[in-house]
Amino acid sequence: MPVARRAAFDFYGAGRITQWAAYLQDAWQIGAWNLTSGVRLDVYDGLSRATGVQPRLGAVYRIDRTRTVVRASYGRIFLTPYNENLVLASSTGSGGFGGGVLGSVGGAPLTPGRRNQYDVGVQQTTWRGIRIDGEYFWKFTDGAFDFDIVLNTPLAFPVQFRQSKQDGGLVRIAIPEYHGWQAYTTLSHTRSRLFGPELGGLRFSADSAPVARPDHDEPFQQNTHVEYRSGGRLGFWGGLTWRYDSGLVAVAVPTYGAALRLTGDEQAAMGLYCGDTVAAQSQAIRTCASSNFGASRIRIPSPGTENDDTNPPRIVPHHLVDVAVGLDTLKVGRVPLRVRVTVVNLFDTVALYNFLSTFSGTHFVTPRALHVQFTVPF
Repeated sequence: MPVARRAAFDFYGAGRITQWAAYLQDAWQIGAWNLTSGVRLDVYDGLSRATGVQPRLGAVYRIDRTRTVVRASYGRIFLTPYNENLVLASSTGSGGFGGGVLGSVGGAPLTPGRRNQYDVGVQQTTWRGIRIDGEYFWKFTDGAFDFDIVLNTPLAFPVQFRQSKQDGGLVRIAIPEYHGWQAYTTLSHTRSRLFGPELGGLRFSADSAPVARPDHDEPFQQNTHVEYRSGGRLGFWGGLTWRYDSGLVAVAVPTYGAALRLTGDEQAAMGLYCGDTVAAQSQAIRTCASSNFGASRIRIPSPGTENDDTNPPRIVPHHLVDVAVGLDTLKVGRVPLRVRVTVVNLFDTVALYNFLSTFSGTHFVTPRALHVQFTVPF
């Protein structure tokens, strides 16, 4: 029986993209008010054409009596398609992926998107100079862009969704120096949602989830740093940093069944297990009859509960602690010397930062490491 021959997919395409922009801006100081405004005009002429008029407004109000600063801004933003593999992703018919190559179902030129963005914030100085700074943003985008890959390859291409909604906030509390001690903490939250269907671009599925969360969505993250400086002849100091991550979305493993189709190396990275069997690079898990199954580094939703919007898979939450000590004014003879010793990941926590991300792949947090640094200032 003759063996079917597979021909390589060759694609040759070209495109020319030009973009013109002009903007005008100004600022006014009126009493306690600081006002800014501007407008930008963009003309995009690529595989599609569009013009965007983008007004920008901002206001800051200072209340000296209470040491309060309030700010707010609005921007209309014109978003142009990503250029990476744009010609291929926009091709249609037999000459491109839109002709059904590798299971694709469509391809069409991407069109510029438009976003309304709002920001509000407040800064308050309180007792003994403690400063609290908070802000929140909302982004509403029509024609939102993202990236996808061709099967399990590093070939990425831009895609476009009907709409996206993003919001997030950050609170920073800074405690000024007091008897050598000082500290700060930041608390943040990011929510990102993509609304289907996909519009244009290269598509491999005719159906898409009505709402999905990309892999930069994270409900909570905090970072706290405490430091002590003794001053004196040696300039001794020490610091401790504590970070907590509630976990990014891991879009590659929506179900345990999807995890069973990964390679042994990928399963080992996520800590996949079935009963007492743990996946290894040379031994993948393909079936599981045990009621005790899951992954130690990714929270996979229970069977029947996965939802791309309300219950997506996520990296398991983790804590990381770093400590450092140093001498800033040490001298060896007449030579000034600074010494710094840092222990990264003090408790040697094993955790993932992300998993099979479109561009960065899979990353573990840094294992415990000792860094010693000598500096000779001159």
